[in-house]
Amino acid sequence: MVAMTGMVAVQASSADVVGRALAGENLDRVLDQLTSASTSLGPNERSAVHSIAFDTLRHYGLLSAQLDTLLTQPISDAAVRHLLLIALAQLQFSKAAAHAIVDHAVSAAEQMGYSRAKSLVNAVLRNFLRAPEKFSRQRFKLEVARYDFPRWWIKRMKLEYPNRWEPALLSARERPPMWLRVNQRYGTAVEYLTKLVDAGLPAEWHSGQAIRLEKPVPVHDLPCFREGHVSVQDLGAQQSAILLGAESGMRVLDACAAPGGKACHLLECANLDLLALDSDARRLTRVADNLERLGLRAHLKAADAARPADWWDGNTFDRILLDVPCSGSGVVRRHPDIKWGRREADLARFAQQQSQLLDALWNCLGNGGRLLYATCSVFSIENSGIVEQFLRKTPNARALALPDFPLVPVAANAGVPASLGCQLLPDHAHDGFYYALLEKVE
Repeated sequence: MVAMTGMVAVQASSADVVGRALAGENLDRVLDQLTSASTSLGPNERSAVHSIAFDTLRHYGLLSAQLDTLLTQPISDAAVRHLLLIALAQLQFSKAAAHAIVDHAVSAAEQMGYSRAKSLVNAVLRNFLRAPEKFSRQRFKLEVARYDFPRWWIKRMKLEYPNRWEPALLSARERPPMWLRVNQRYGTAVEYLTKLVDAGLPAEWHSGQAIRLEKPVPVHDLPCFREGHVSVQDLGAQQSAILLGAESGMRVLDACAAPGGKACHLLECANLDLLALDSDARRLTRVADNLERLGLRAHLKAADAARPADWWDGNTFDRILLDVPCSGSGVVRRHPDIKWGRREADLARFAQQQSQLLDALWNCLGNGGRLLYATCSVFSIENSGIVEQFLRKTPNARALALPDFPLVPVAANAGVPASLGCQLLPDHAHDGFYYALLEKVE
């Protein structure tokens, strides 16, 4: 096979990435492997693969319906189908010239070893270009094509959020905004905003230490990023440190810490004796890297938070951040592979794990201490359902009203009683998160 270069290599790599993600592999991990293993793709080409793969998976419901309409019979080779999907994504969501996309896709089919599919690839893409309006989203009755989510997901969102499901789904398939969290140990958000303006990066201050860039940029283009003056973190995720309310001198546990954004934010806000725990030692290295860049210190331990006997010294914590493993249903615009790899049955499995973690860590919290239960999920079985169940069986636990929220008022988040926390749904400003603040009473 001839070595592939340029757009041909980009398309072939994108098709491979999308195929592996649809087969169940983690998209970020596949892209990392591409970056570390590929010698033929330059930085710009790897960036293009990233963009094409994300666009394809964000809009996979529509693209798949379009392709099925364009085909007269099913494609036997999955790799050819994936190539057509990414080419359709390019034609609709990229700025590349349409004729170049088609021509290179034909060449990519040949160099991928599917010469017999060259005429099919050419015909399908040119038929789309002859009348793209025939394949607009509004033409499809299938909700999977209209909203780019699996049927079960749409059905569940309608049931749980009858008045807000549609804008939440529409927001969750868009490209996410880029939010920054300014390290207050180096200055205020307003001061950092001046640095961004001087660097030619238009941005807007929101509240606290949160700044939204007008357009996303590589992190190393941010002023003083290497020096630890700023981090990238979604606006919704930035609320965890604020809601936990840890004060200097407190003993704090971040029970599922990797990759470390929330732990670092806590340490930026106060001088804490913080233990960052994670069950994956490899992921814990990312916490260490973030701490080092930001000039912060914490105790790191690789252990299962649900088994305190393996790691706890018996001294209780004043604050616990329990950001539990979950479906990730609130952050799919940043991780679009989740939509197509997750199954509804997975939710009950996550809920069982979440309940076990909450039960185990409650014993590690001191009297008068507070635990913030957090997820990046939009489904109540993982959120208010867990908290409600826990409160019923735990006499010394009470739910606290959350302080004034700088995002969406609790009352606007239909389906969640104020006493059971706050459910943030994806919108133009932030991803989907759930927070509940619990206090241990004597």
